[in-house]
Amino acid sequence: MKFDTPAGQNPIDQLKVVGKPHDRVDGKLKTTGTAPYAYERHDVAPNAAYGYILHAGIAKGSITAMNVADAKAAPGVIAVISTLDMPALPLSNFNTAHLFGGSLVAHYHQAIALVVAETFEQARAAANLIRVEYARTKGQYDLAAVGPTAPFKPAEKGQPEIDRVGDFDAAFAKATIKHDAKYTTPDHSHAMMEPFASTAAWDGDKLTVWTSNQMINWGKTSLAKTLSLPKDNVRMISPFIGGGFGGKLFLRVDAPLAALGAKAAGRPVKVTLARPMMINNSTHRPATMQRIRIGTTKDGKIIAIAHESASGDLPNGQPETAVSQTRLLYAGANRMTALRLAVLDLPEGNAMRAPGEAPGLMALEIAMDEVAERLGMDPIEFRVLNDTQVDPEKPERPFSQRQLIKCLHDGAAHFGWNKRNPKPAQVRDGDWLVGMGVAAGFRNSMLMKSAARVGIDRKGVVTVATDMTDIGTGSYTIIAQTAAEMMGVDIDKVIVLLGDSSFPTSAGSGGQWGANNATSGVYAACMKLRDSVAQKLGFNSADVTFADGKVRSGNRSVSLAEAAGDAGLSAEDAIEYGDLDKKYQQSTFAGHFVEVGVNVYTGETRIRRMLAVCAAGRILNPKSARSQVIGAMTMGAGAALMEELAVDKRFGFFVNHDLATYEVPVHADIPHQEVIFLDETDPLSSPMKAKGVGELGLCGVGAAIANAVYNATGVRIREYPLTLDKHLDRLPALV
Repeated sequence: MKFDTPAGQNPIDQLKVVGKPHDRVDGKLKTTGTAPYAYERHDVAPNAAYGYILHAGIAKGSITAMNVADAKAAPGVIAVISTLDMPALPLSNFNTAHLFGGSLVAHYHQAIALVVAETFEQARAAANLIRVEYARTKGQYDLAAVGPTAPFKPAEKGQPEIDRVGDFDAAFAKATIKHDAKYTTPDHSHAMMEPFASTAAWDGDKLTVWTSNQMINWGKTSLAKTLSLPKDNVRMISPFIGGGFGGKLFLRVDAPLAALGAKAAGRPVKVTLARPMMINNSTHRPATMQRIRIGTTKDGKIIAIAHESASGDLPNGQPETAVSQTRLLYAGANRMTALRLAVLDLPEGNAMRAPGEAPGLMALEIAMDEVAERLGMDPIEFRVLNDTQVDPEKPERPFSQRQLIKCLHDGAAHFGWNKRNPKPAQVRDGDWLVGMGVAAGFRNSMLMKSAARVGIDRKGVVTVATDMTDIGTGSYTIIAQTAAEMMGVDIDKVIVLLGDSSFPTSAGSGGQWGANNATSGVYAACMKLRDSVAQKLGFNSADVTFADGKVRSGNRSVSLAEAAGDAGLSAEDAIEYGDLDKKYQQSTFAGHFVEVGVNVYTGETRIRRMLAVCAAGRILNPKSARSQVIGAMTMGAGAALMEELAVDKRFGFFVNHDLATYEVPVHADIPHQEVIFLDETDPLSSPMKAKGVGELGLCGVGAAIANAVYNATGVRIREYPLTLDKHLDRLPALV
């Protein structure tokens, strides 16, 4: 199905099932512990052996010798695979880290050996018997030392190194109010609950891998390339994923090593990464150093805006695109954005939830508050004044939908913004200084081809199959809702099969694109199936109704079960997009509001209230969408107040590489959270008229917290996380 004209009235608009707050159809499996995760596939690999990865103890250099004799002789050991035994595995297009093979060590905790044994404990004990000798070379681990002079790197091929519109320098020089400040964000870890894990089994030259991966087709393609196998010889299965946040978008070392281990052992092998190895061996959100300049007229109109960001990655890596939202969020005739990329010998930097906008808004939305204060304007009204309904870099290109102003105004009314004292450090509740903060939320909506297969059996049960994944986001449920709406059945008459590369290729889970695209692919397949049903029954496809498990046309009515017959019916199709996303900028918007308390004695910050008002097209399931947003808000709280990977700049690794020392929010850190979804549909987006919402719930939250801390204390912090040591000596004097 080609989607190249705005969506009109269609079967989804019945909203009998779609748009309703249904419980998750996979909830029972997860709450009873029966959902099969990658490391737990006892059903398909009851005789699996266990692989344990030995990781490099240096950050840069080479291995000069490796003695595995003691490991091979250890109890229960079946096989030992050394990186020195094979050439470097070919990398996919998405990986810059060295996965395995050869003597080169490119980053700390790089995989250098795999021990396969009868039990996990035996494999781990044997791995510790391997003796490795290294030749260490000097590396670069300090972004602050090299970031400011690192070369410019465009976000995408073909783009200029520095994006310019108008004459920023001249306009900034003439501005009445000039703001020029630097902001930093640290390295962050995904810290998802489920580790990277894979179970691999061979059947001749055919490989099946049960793994934890967000993008099945990407993963299958990468694994085939890495192992030099025909793509058709690889099957990847990932029906349940215990959190990904972007870390599982790409192939990691657990999958290919499980496959190599299974080949060596002659039986299925399980491999997982222990928590320290997850943080240093997999990807992370790279630290940024950002400079923002904003120039306005005396009445607050932005006439010049510039955003520069520096980040680091391994050779051939990509920059953290922290300036992306600044190109689109506010009006201003004269603009400049630029990215610098330093080569750092730290573990790989790559996508983490809302790459670009999440760390970029942590800086931009503080800067907007700072300028508003200098203007003597309310920070909401400053943002409203500089709203734009068109792409500010391409004024001929309007937004398909843009209700940022309504998000801010509705949020202000609901949150009680009028009670905020604009003068900082004036409100006190016992031992706590109290403040409110606001920030705009922004995340682009991306369109991707997505396919599905839908069938009806002789009992009238509808089955959907697509390689779409559910990373805890509710994909099973919204896909079931879509099929139920389209085929006119109750949701409990729909079976959803996900996460298998033998199914049609979907958009996958990532970038906030999963829900809209995957359900649109199901919509396309259902439309094709509806046509098949109508044709089989001799109905006019344009004059047919699917409801209550029946197909009606005129005064004829036939049950779906009867229409399917003993052989059943099925159809497969994909949603493909035209150029509507080129003609219209498609984005999502939010207003984030936070109230904090800062202890006047200790400087401790506590969040008291949070609110997100979101404009993100049609909300397919308000219950699961709310869950996504409050989870994202929680992640924003962590990024603002506590999360930071501490870099050992001598030896090049993340020191706090476990959940005991890499601090993330717990229940006690998070207060009541409210989420409001604007009643919105976007017919330019897809036949579902939806967009994504999960990452929007994160973008802007950190800055809203930072702005609230400033309103509470009068101390402006531009370096995340906002730990108490950064303002304790500057808090207002005790009275």
